[in-house]
Amino acid sequence: KYVYIQSPYLILDRTLIDTLKIACLSGVDVRIMIPSKPDHPFVYWASCSYAGELLKFGAKVYTYGNDAFLHAKTIVVDDYICSIGTANMDIRSFELNFEVNAFMYSECVAKKQREIFENDMKNSKEITLEAYNSRSRYMQIKEGISKLLSPLL
Repeated sequence: KYVYIQSPYLILDRTLIDTLKIACLSGVDVRIMIPSKPDHPFVYWASCSYAGELLKFGAKVYTYGNDAFLHAKTIVVDDYICSIGTANMDIRSFELNFEVNAFMYSECVAKKQREIFENDMKNSKEITLEAYNSRSRYMQIKEGISKLLSPLL
């Protein structure tokens, strides 16, 4: 029914981005929350590019806070399973870094994590497809270059 993701970085490999697109097309409520304030500009611009790609398939994307960095690394699915840990949603975390995540198959914990996500949404701004498509040409160029560099980021 739903997949909620919070991550400071959103640099997805082809398998994960295709999986999230298919989920969106299947009617799954996919929501992604990233920071509103970057700690690394190229990583942030690449994250925005991947978020924009998912917006086109119906995902909902939020930027946390007003000029705030989001450090949460969580996933919660269908009030049944959640993951909390050190892994960002990026290629480096998946393939290079030694990350640790706890996967909890607990309805109680998953519901609590969903509530935390929904509470964080109150302090977030939704990025609509219209807003994303109307970003400046300069921002489009920065995102494009950053996406090309994303395997190195």
